[in-house]
Amino acid sequence: MVKARKYLIGKVFEGEPKRSDLTLVEEELPPLKNGDFLIEAEYLSVDPYMRGFTPALIVGNIMIGTQVGKIIESKNPGFPVGRRVVANVGWRTHTIIDEKAIAKNTWLETPYLMPDFGNLPSSLALGVFGMPGNSAYFGLLEICKPEKGKTIVISTAAGAVGSHAGQIAKMYGLKVIGITGSDIKCKWIKEDLGFDHAINYKTQDIDAALKEAAPEGVDYYFDNVGGPISRIVTMHMNFYGIIAVCGCIFFYNADPNTVTESCVIQTQLLKNRLKMEGFVVYQWYNRWFEGIEKNIEWIRQGKVKYRETITHGFENMFDAFVGMLRGENIGKAIVKA
Repeated sequence: MVKARKYLIGKVFEGEPKRSDLTLVEEELPPLKNGDFLIEAEYLSVDPYMRGFTPALIVGNIMIGTQVGKIIESKNPGFPVGRRVVANVGWRTHTIIDEKAIAKNTWLETPYLMPDFGNLPSSLALGVFGMPGNSAYFGLLEICKPEKGKTIVISTAAGAVGSHAGQIAKMYGLKVIGITGSDIKCKWIKEDLGFDHAINYKTQDIDAALKEAAPEGVDYYFDNVGGPISRIVTMHMNFYGIIAVCGCIFFYNADPNTVTESCVIQTQLLKNRLKMEGFVVYQWYNRWFEGIEKNIEWIRQGKVKYRETITHGFENMFDAFVGMLRGENIGKAIVKA
């Protein structure tokens, strides 16, 4: 009998998540039925959207999230033992997946066999070869539609999505300005990833820094954060600029009754005829492997780089999660089970 560990939601988050909001429990899994297969978590993802989805969380349910799991037992010929699966099954060590889940064919519930990455680590299925990589790929190319010679600003530029979006933008001939939260991160995105400018929002005046870095104005903004940073960036945008809203991490821990930034941003949208479009990467679910294959190609060609911040131990999921929300990671935040 296989015993699984899992994190249950004991209390919906208010402000920054607290350790007591989640409960780690153990359960015995039943024998497999025909069509079932059993995965053991190898890597688990922690992402900002997990905090953003708080209103949808239900007390008693498993904490949401995606993992790379290795198939350790199977009664399904399409999912043989030894293969790895990318599955949105939450924070748990072992999971039985049945034919009904496979047949649903929706991004939220359908596991898929991990493509062959060659000698690259399987953890990348949660990063540059997964949701974050595809968010950068589709968000930049489909929403911004970048034109060579123009200028883009990227917030949370040293995170999993922002760091990749910036590198793609450079390949398409854009001037890239990254906003991030430490001198170490600024150095990484400039020296290793090739960003043209890096702004430390904790120590620099963003308005003054943008005037210096982009005297010609900003044409695109890839927004991962929202809030005061985004308000300032919009003030530097040229007529008919485009804003791709990938996330709004500034607001995730905030009291929604105290948030007043949107009216200021709306003024800039009107004044400069800006186009602002939010997106969820799974709207391109039917092209999911297009993004993965392109990102694999770019990594193998050495055109883009990646970085992971790996926390070891399933029991440390909460620490990795909160650390990511605080910006302690560089690149993709991952937990190795």
